[in-house]
Amino acid sequence: MRLHHFLRAVAWAGALLCSSAMAAAAGKPPPPIADFFNNPEFSEAVLSPSGKYLAVRLGSKTKRDMLGVVELATNAVKVVGNFSDADIGRYAWVNDQRLVFTATDKDLAQGDIRYAPGLYAINRDGSGFRQLAMRNGKAFITTSSALGTRDLLPWHTYLLNDEGAQDSDYIYVQDRNLSGPGQLNHVNLVRLNTVTGRVASVVDRPGDSHSWLLDYQGEPRLTITADKGTSSIYYREPATKAWRKLGDFDSYTGKGARFRPLAFGPDGTLYVTSTYQGDVTAVYTYDLAAGKLSDQPLVKLAGYDFHGQLIMRNNKLVGVHHLTDAMGTTWLDPAMQAMQEKVDAMLPNTINLLTLPKRPESPWVVVTAYADIWPKRTMLYNSETQKLTLVGATYPAIKPNEMAREQLVHYKARDGLTIPAWLTLPQGDGKNLPMVVLVHGGPYVRGDSWGWSPDAQFLASRGYAVLQPEFRGSTGFGVKHFVAGWKQWGLKMQDDIADGTRWAIAQGYADAKRICIAGASYGGYATLMGLINDPDLYQCGVNWVGVTDINLLYDGSWNFSSDMPENYKQYGMPQLIGDQVKDADQFKATSPLVQAARVTQPLLLAYGGADLRVPLPHGTKFYKAVKQTNPNVEWIEYEDEGHGWRLPQNRIDFWGRVEKFLNKNIGAAQ
Repeated sequence: MRLHHFLRAVAWAGALLCSSAMAAAAGKPPPPIADFFNNPEFSEAVLSPSGKYLAVRLGSKTKRDMLGVVELATNAVKVVGNFSDADIGRYAWVNDQRLVFTATDKDLAQGDIRYAPGLYAINRDGSGFRQLAMRNGKAFITTSSALGTRDLLPWHTYLLNDEGAQDSDYIYVQDRNLSGPGQLNHVNLVRLNTVTGRVASVVDRPGDSHSWLLDYQGEPRLTITADKGTSSIYYREPATKAWRKLGDFDSYTGKGARFRPLAFGPDGTLYVTSTYQGDVTAVYTYDLAAGKLSDQPLVKLAGYDFHGQLIMRNNKLVGVHHLTDAMGTTWLDPAMQAMQEKVDAMLPNTINLLTLPKRPESPWVVVTAYADIWPKRTMLYNSETQKLTLVGATYPAIKPNEMAREQLVHYKARDGLTIPAWLTLPQGDGKNLPMVVLVHGGPYVRGDSWGWSPDAQFLASRGYAVLQPEFRGSTGFGVKHFVAGWKQWGLKMQDDIADGTRWAIAQGYADAKRICIAGASYGGYATLMGLINDPDLYQCGVNWVGVTDINLLYDGSWNFSSDMPENYKQYGMPQLIGDQVKDADQFKATSPLVQAARVTQPLLLAYGGADLRVPLPHGTKFYKAVKQTNPNVEWIEYEDEGHGWRLPQNRIDFWGRVEKFLNKNIGAAQ
């Protein structure tokens, strides 16, 4: 098999967007729902440490995903990993000759999954297969290997996110000690020979470790332990292997030690993030001997907490990937900056992220390109020929000239706090439109970034403006913004969403009589509270897998399992959401379940029968309560789904129902 059978050269000159291509043909039907909500057709391509080989996931709608390796010098492709009853999951290079990978099943809903990912290793030429960890509490061998069950690591063995040194047959893996769904006791770090399958060592822990950080040479150098509500950062001395505490912080609010580990440089320098100088987290170096941060940050982003990673190549820090409104790169190496400029000139309409091999011996670089109207595409750039080759596209059926533009806007909340929000406007004049206020889950996460989003783009393709507020409590926009959302469920967090809706009306984007609020998880909670608090603002609501009562998060239901960690309930939720005893009156006033009779607008509810994060009683109890006074409530239950829809057919079915619901209640034809 040759590379050109699944890679093809890209004629970018013909693909570049121009103003004449941006308007969709009049009267043309919108893109099919499946184009937005099918599984991505391509996910990632990973260069080997030398950059001579490329690992890719190969598959189709009718076949199981396989693991392939491309020899870039010859364009030859070889399938090296596949299962008869599962798909290839995660994969990574051990060294330039060997890979590790896991199993998954893209055809199963969350409630039907009965096995762990397992762990396997194989050489890039297809030889030397070895199962390393159990997949389902017992050995699962895909070849005639005689490896016995006794030699396998337990099913709760997982890959690290850290790639390690990639210069031997050994890797470090995590053995996650669990006492139930979501109840993590500690994580052991295990050194494993991927050829023999033998455990070389288990790293001593200074406490109940929950995360580990390897240094540039691939050795364990730092761990964060958890004890009740306190996390502690420990450093492992290279010479003595003794652990030394660097600081403590609150596991959920972050109060305490003013830094968080990020990465080790090739020379042993520890890079950390901190709010040492201002409201947003920035990247500093940390003096391990003196126990202090550098006076000046290496990277500080105006208005944004640092989120990203350091880029190292050939024992040198050469750049930093970081997220502001969109992903971007700051190069410290002039040659890499020059390469970035060449790629950007070839792809002027997209964000272009360059991924480098660890120890390059070839001219190949992976380029990930995307925009608000263009889903991610993965390409190879040859620095010698200066040509690009397309490897794969996540959603190849999506046509950029049919998509909507997204922009980051800001508005003032009623108490003066500035709220960021993402505004997506369908093609046209963008005025007086029906609008969906799409509320993110979490809630203590960042909701979105500039790029192609299936939810927002689908709604925009049907003629709806979409507003996605980063209400107080959302992360990524500074400490003040995050802290302002503590204990504000249904209160100021809800006001921020309403204030954003009124801002969109005042700006002329939204028709005040055609606005629907929607969201999943916390976003589902905010949907219900929006209908309760602001009945004149929202004409309808769509809540999927949404919380309907804070007390239910604490207490659960006797006949439904929950993966909400007990430590979070005891130490995190009282600080971030509220205390069941001290804040009992507030919980009652901000409970959609208690206030169900006040929801009079049309409502669409959807829940997963196997949801462990927001178990089904959140939905069934609320549905029973609201139906007593509101006849316009639609109910959907996907029996085997969890906290969201894993199967494409369920996503397609759900969004088809959402489309009909919106058309009926706020549609453009009204």
